[in-house]
Amino acid sequence: MARIGVEGSLTDVKEALMEMGHEVVDLRSAEDAAYCDCCIITGQDKDVMGAQDTVIAGPVINAQGYNAEDVCQMVNQKLS
Repeated sequence: MARIGVEGSLTDVKEALMEMGHEVVDLRSAEDAAYCDCCIITGQDKDVMGAQDTVIAGPVINAQGYNAEDVCQMVNQKLS
């Protein structure tokens, strides 16, 4: 399965992804995302200026407004 980085406050998403068999990594810094196939963020720490430094080649999913099941479906769609 995939290695997925998840922001710390998304515990329900972490648990759901682990149940699906994915390896889940806590995102605390840019280095944590470097070897992930996909990252899931809360969307609360968006850059105000719109500048972004890309650390991951895979998809980044903003979980804001979605439940754990929705996020898991998005992960499966992005990684398939």
